[in-house]
Amino acid sequence: MSDTNAQGRSGRSSIQLSPMKVPKASDVLANELRERILTGEFAEGMGLPAERDLVTQTGMSRTTVREALRILEVQGLIRIKAGRTGGAFVQQPGEEAMARTVNLLIRGRQIRLAALLETREAIEPFCAQLAASARTDDDLAALDAANAAISDDTGGLAKFLQANVDWHVAVARASHNELLSGMMTALSRAIYTATEDENFVDTEVRHTTIRSHETITAAIRDKDGEAAVRRMKRHVHSYAQEILKRDERAEIELP
Repeated sequence: MSDTNAQGRSGRSSIQLSPMKVPKASDVLANELRERILTGEFAEGMGLPAERDLVTQTGMSRTTVREALRILEVQGLIRIKAGRTGGAFVQQPGEEAMARTVNLLIRGRQIRLAALLETREAIEPFCAQLAASARTDDDLAALDAANAAISDDTGGLAKFLQANVDWHVAVARASHNELLSGMMTALSRAIYTATEDENFVDTEVRHTTIRSHETITAAIRDKDGEAAVRRMKRHVHSYAQEILKRDERAEIELP
């Protein structure tokens, strides 16, 4: 018999092919532009070609080009400026992009409040240690400004909580580690939401927070990494215990 195993009676191949997934055109264009942005070929602040030029250059439809630009905008790789001098301008991803991603994870996976506090206890003491060795005068000024706002008794709960977030983020930024800064920005915002309660943030909690922040700031100012770690560990651990003791919620709700 002359037919091979790969041929049927008609002489045609009987090889079976699996279904193929073809990427959307907008994803292909977004991937190409993303790669050029991340490799530095398209520098930060540089304007991308106008929408109509991208249509002409790529041969894609206007709808496809707009969808690709929207993908990059959501990912924080471009900003869209409206108006006569507007367009799509390149921006490198920063800590804000990371914070948005972590916040989406917290909401989407319904991360437990206890898990968030555990993560903070694991990360923030190391942030304080790095800050003690890497801080600049500008970093110290940011910490002092946040401490002054926290100590202002005339402010309400929202002002206190925002100043508290500002201080914790300032410690992370003083570490000059962008990954840690992005993570702490997200965690601090979630903790803000979880502790937005007058019954929890009473006078005792405020005074304890002020004292802890001042002693940690002093260690960072003195470049005493060991003291910064030790004091931050004590601060975030005791704060977590108080939150979990007074708050029965298991999940975190972010706006």
